[in-house]
Amino acid sequence: MSIFERTIEKQLKERLFQGKIVILYGARQVGKTTLVKKVLTEYGEKGRYLNCENLSVQQGLEEMEATKLNAFLGNYDLVVVDEAQKIPDIGKKLKLLVDTYPKMQIIATGSSSFDLANRTAEPLTGRAFHLMLTALSVEEIAQNFDLLSATSQLEKLLRFGSYPELYPFSDEQATDRLNEIASAYLYKDILQFEGIKKSSIVQKLLQLLALQLGNEVSYYELAEQLKVSRQTVEKYLDILEQSFIVFTLRAFSRNKRKEISKSVKVYFYDNGIRNSLIQNFNPLAIRNDQGALWENFCISERYKYNIAHNKKPNIFFWRTYDQKEVDYIEEIDGKIHAFEFKWNPDKTPKAPKNFTEEYNADFTVVNPKNCWNFFGVE
Repeated sequence: MSIFERTIEKQLKERLFQGKIVILYGARQVGKTTLVKKVLTEYGEKGRYLNCENLSVQQGLEEMEATKLNAFLGNYDLVVVDEAQKIPDIGKKLKLLVDTYPKMQIIATGSSSFDLANRTAEPLTGRAFHLMLTALSVEEIAQNFDLLSATSQLEKLLRFGSYPELYPFSDEQATDRLNEIASAYLYKDILQFEGIKKSSIVQKLLQLLALQLGNEVSYYELAEQLKVSRQTVEKYLDILEQSFIVFTLRAFSRNKRKEISKSVKVYFYDNGIRNSLIQNFNPLAIRNDQGALWENFCISERYKYNIAHNKKPNIFFWRTYDQKEVDYIEEIDGKIHAFEFKWNPDKTPKAPKNFTEEYNADFTVVNPKNCWNFFGVE
């Protein structure tokens, strides 16, 4: 696998040796292990890597006693505990270590924030930094290569996504690997959660979400189609979010009479995973979901940019009952920024005046010709 310079690496290094655990979240295969091993190389013999999926590591970390844990970890400055959610009571054990041996820096990684957060949230309150690593961003591709490379790869990114190992692959290789990731890793993590017993329901839910990309999602309609309760749909969707497969946008509303206020849209972190779920990797020219793919790509890229640069805007979409809409909204320090996404650069929709005037919002149409600034590429 090519080793890419990751934007979040700077944030990670800045948080080392401040007396706190660093927890790095992210979906499987996005490069967490590659990143932490790269950081470890700077510490030579003073760094140690532990893979918690190995039985020997699980046994070595089973004791709830600081001196025994430290004896297993050894006299290292930096210790990486990879896939830390595999260790029972990992939060309490990390708390013991950080309280007893504050000079030892621990980086814990996890492919599920739902599981790892539940196991660390209370014990590590005030004792941990939390970071998230995503698949490659357009900004990172441009930085590792150049803007021309990012531009030439744009359609491929919309079809196959941006998992780091896939970047140099042929279309056929990328298709095969995405199908492996979607089946072997995606469901493997989800089915570990308590109460998730039927992989078929999870798979059907994901497929329905993939087919509704760019549209508002009705929990009631999903429940009807899946023949489960609305509560089950909400529970499964929450787990999919906490596993970094999808994320949601809520409707923006200030209680105006005509505004939709309780709707939600669901987007995929990676276009390739979405296309794998519906088994459609066709070129964009012969697809009827170009607009939805572009919208998902733009919003997920902006999501990556905000995460990598520690920006935390409130994010929404907006629609009225008479079908006026805005694809994506960021609210930053009380200022409203509205964006519409169009794959065809010749289409330039006008800003909905009742929105921009009511909320004093600026409005930008993002297309393949002018998208780079929106993605953080200068």
